[in-house]
Amino acid sequence: MNKTILVTASILGILSIILGAFGAHALKGLIPHESQQTFETGVRYQMYHALLLLFIGSTHLIQQKTKKIIYYLVVVGLLFFSGSIYGLATNELSTFNFKSIGFITPIGGLSLIFAWIFLFIDFIKNSSKKQI
Repeated sequence: MNKTILVTASILGILSIILGAFGAHALKGLIPHESQQTFETGVRYQMYHALLLLFIGSTHLIQQKTKKIIYYLVVVGLLFFSGSIYGLATNELSTFNFKSIGFITPIGGLSLIFAWIFLFIDFIKNSSKKQI
């Protein structure tokens, strides 16, 4: 599972850099400044969580079961949160109306929050068992 987490983290990091550059350069004249900032928010959260997964996959301080839960929460959270933000920010460039699926953005955000909560709980449980 650790290798899967690390590979996914690497892919998410690579995509964050590519999407960040795309948003900063290719979208500059195509979408309003507010939409560019929205797009950048999606990129930023994707990179934050790529870094979280790098930590999760490379540490022995977290139980395997918790790692698996966090992994799935982050992947689903990013698909829903950042994915919908990318769509909403570029909505006027597409024939699909991403506003119709905008309700998944907060579901994705909640999934990301729960990933951090599981990490916190695991740290609290483990700190009582052994010294971190």
